[in-house]
Amino acid sequence: MSPKLISCLFSISLFILLPFYAFPSFADISPTTSVSSDTICHYTPDPYYCSTRLPHNQYATVYEFGQHSVRASLSASSNFFSLVDKYLNTPSSPLSNTAIGALQDCKFLAGLNVDFLSSSFQTVNSTSQILPSMQADDVQTLLSAILTNQQTCLDGLQFTASASSVTNGLSSPLSDGFKLYSMSLALFTKGWVPEKNKGTWQPGRNHVTFRNGRLPLKMSSRNLAIYESVSRRKLLQSGDEQDGSGNFTTINDAVAAAPSNTNASNGYFLIYITAGVYAEYVSIPKNKGYLMMIGDGINQTIITGNRSVADGWTTFNSSTFGRNSSLGILPAIYH
Repeated sequence: MSPKLISCLFSISLFILLPFYAFPSFADISPTTSVSSDTICHYTPDPYYCSTRLPHNQYATVYEFGQHSVRASLSASSNFFSLVDKYLNTPSSPLSNTAIGALQDCKFLAGLNVDFLSSSFQTVNSTSQILPSMQADDVQTLLSAILTNQQTCLDGLQFTASASSVTNGLSSPLSDGFKLYSMSLALFTKGWVPEKNKGTWQPGRNHVTFRNGRLPLKMSSRNLAIYESVSRRKLLQSGDEQDGSGNFTTINDAVAAAPSNTNASNGYFLIYITAGVYAEYVSIPKNKGYLMMIGDGINQTIITGNRSVADGWTTFNSSTFGRNSSLGILPAIYH
């Protein structure tokens, strides 16, 4: 195998329609119109559950109901984190290493959910109007990631037969949390997301929307030229958009070189991974936001490892590619 080369580009400003669950249309209700809780609940995934969580028969705007829902979600996520921590520190019976690993994964994911909801609540509590597209996308991404984290925790517990008592004790708050977070996502989408950003997504379909085989990117003509040159396997070697090194030999080294604590206004940091087999476990730190990775294609750029559940690893920790925070990262894109 020829030497691997990983190159990085800065300031790739783009917009991608982010996925979210397909909810009934809110077209007949304005976010600023005062409506009853029963009315608004008909536009959430589980109206009956919604009616038990919102103030009964009270009138408020979508913004006020949304703020209430996200606040309740934050409280629920904090309580779940404490519950998992209690199981870890004071188990009712001895736990296997696999069970402990599954609980540690759940605690880690619950901690992320607390962070995501804290950030989301700060946003929804600060304004009662439609957000700019990029900011709305960020919060939508966080609220969507919370649902994924819930399912990942549950999957790990269900693979742990020795922790049936723990699974039984956590299944109800996991299920309740999933419904509550879904409700918050629905209300946020109605009140704060621009109409043009409201797409549909169904489980089992690709999360990124392609049009005629291409991503619907929005960027400057200069950045678009850089992206397209990379897509054609011809990395642009001139201009101030490139960091000038282009000689990383591991993906983790390239991730480490990415700027920390960035924001959307500065664009994305693009990591171009050429063909090769990368035997490493890539875990992107929480402070490395707004990354985009492009490989040389299926069966060309390969990230591989040998961890498995059979060897004692949890499902969550057996993956070769992971992210400690979903804010601002895009999926790997293969051409």
